[in-house]
Amino acid sequence: MSNRLPDVTRRRFLTWSGVAAAAVGLTAGATQVPWSSLLGSAARTPLQPGQGVLVVVTLYGGNDGLNTVVPASDDAYQSNRHELAYSPSEVLDIGEGLGLNPGMAGLHGLFGQGDVAIVRGVGCPEPDHSHFRSMAIWQTASPVSPTGAGWLGRWLDATGDDPLRAVSMDSVLPPMLTGASTAASTLPAAGLSLPTGPTGAAFRALAGVDAGDDVLRARVARSGRDLAQVEQVLGPTLTATRRTGSTGNDAGAAGPQSQLADQLQTVAALVEARVPTRVWSVSLGGFDTHADERSTQQRLLAELDGALTPFVQRLGTTDAGRQVVTMVYSEFGRRVLANASQGTDHGTANPVFLLGAPVVGGLYGEQPSLTDLDAGDLRASTDFRDVYATVLGGVLAEDPGRVLGPGRTPMPGVLAT
Repeated sequence: MSNRLPDVTRRRFLTWSGVAAAAVGLTAGATQVPWSSLLGSAARTPLQPGQGVLVVVTLYGGNDGLNTVVPASDDAYQSNRHELAYSPSEVLDIGEGLGLNPGMAGLHGLFGQGDVAIVRGVGCPEPDHSHFRSMAIWQTASPVSPTGAGWLGRWLDATGDDPLRAVSMDSVLPPMLTGASTAASTLPAAGLSLPTGPTGAAFRALAGVDAGDDVLRARVARSGRDLAQVEQVLGPTLTATRRTGSTGNDAGAAGPQSQLADQLQTVAALVEARVPTRVWSVSLGGFDTHADERSTQQRLLAELDGALTPFVQRLGTTDAGRQVVTMVYSEFGRRVLANASQGTDHGTANPVFLLGAPVVGGLYGEQPSLTDLDAGDLRASTDFRDVYATVLGGVLAEDPGRVLGPGRTPMPGVLAT
C-alpha cells in the first residue's frame, strides 16, 4: 500500500497554506523573514568580530521617567507627586540623589557593575504631547516635520538593501525600520513548535516535494519542509533558552515567561549563532498611565527588568554577545504634577538607557529641574538625536550625518572605544 497522500488532499493543503502565508505577509508589512533565511545567513556571512549590534527597546505609551529614575530626595518631587511619590528608602540608590524604581532590582545590579548608562533629560525640539506625533518624531528623528523614512530605515538606505540587516521581533514593522527604498524584516518569535506523532508525520508528508507541483505549490511545500528542519535544529535551543535566564530576584521572577523576555532570549540565541543582523527591535506597551500609575508602572518596569537583566547577563558571557548595545526609550515622559487620578499626564523629557558590555556605565546628561519648568513640562537637556548619533557611530560604525543630517554630536564617553 502506498504511503503517498491523496493528491487532492495535498493540493488543498498547499493551496490553503499559500493563501494563509499571503495573508500573514500582508499583516506583517510583507517583510516577514523565515527562520531558515536567518540561519542560512549565519552560515554564509556570519557576524564578524568587532561588528556592533544594536537592540532597540521601545516602551509604548510614554513611560514616566520621574518614577523610573526617581529624584526621591527632591522636595519638589515629593510635593508634586503626593501618594504617587516614592520615598528615598523605597528606591534603589544610583547616586546624585537618584534611585531606580523598586521594580528594577536586576538593572540596579547591572548599573552597579558598570553595564548600564542612563542619559537624563532626553527630549526633542518642539515637543508634542500626542502619542502619534511624538512616536513619529522619535522613530523618524525629524522633530519639525516627521518624514516617511525611519532613522534606522535611512541607515539601511545608506548602507545596503539586505532586509536581514535589521529585524523586528514584533509582527508589524515599526516606522523606524522603514527607509525610502529599503525596509527591515519581521520575525515571529514564537511558532517553532510543530505537531508531533501522527499529526507531525502527516505535516511532513504534506510538505514533501512532488515533481507534479506547480511553482507556487512547490514553494509552499519547500517552506513547510524548511520550517520542519529549522524547528528540529533550533527549536530545542530556543525552548531551553526560555526556561532559563532568571534574574535571581523577585522583580524578575515572571520575566522569562513574558513576550518581551521571549523576544530578547531569541535575539540572544541568534546573536550567539552569529546571524549577521546588525539591528533588532523589540517593544513593551502599556505605559500610558493616566490613572493608578504607581502599581501599573512598577509591574511593567519589573517585566522590563525581568527581560533585560538575564538578556544582558547572557550576552556578557560570549564574544558575539559582548558586541551588543541595547537602547531603551519611550516617546515622551510625564508631567511633574500628579493628576487627580493618581496618574500623570503626557510630558516631555525622559531618561534613555544604554546597556551592554561596550557601555561605560554611569549617569550622563543633566538632571531636569523640577521647578524650572516649561508650562509644567520638564526642559530637555540632551537632544535625542545625539543619543542616536552615539549608537550610529559607536555601534553601527556609521557616519551620523548620513542618517541624521549635519549638526548632531555623539555623546563622549558613553561607549568604550
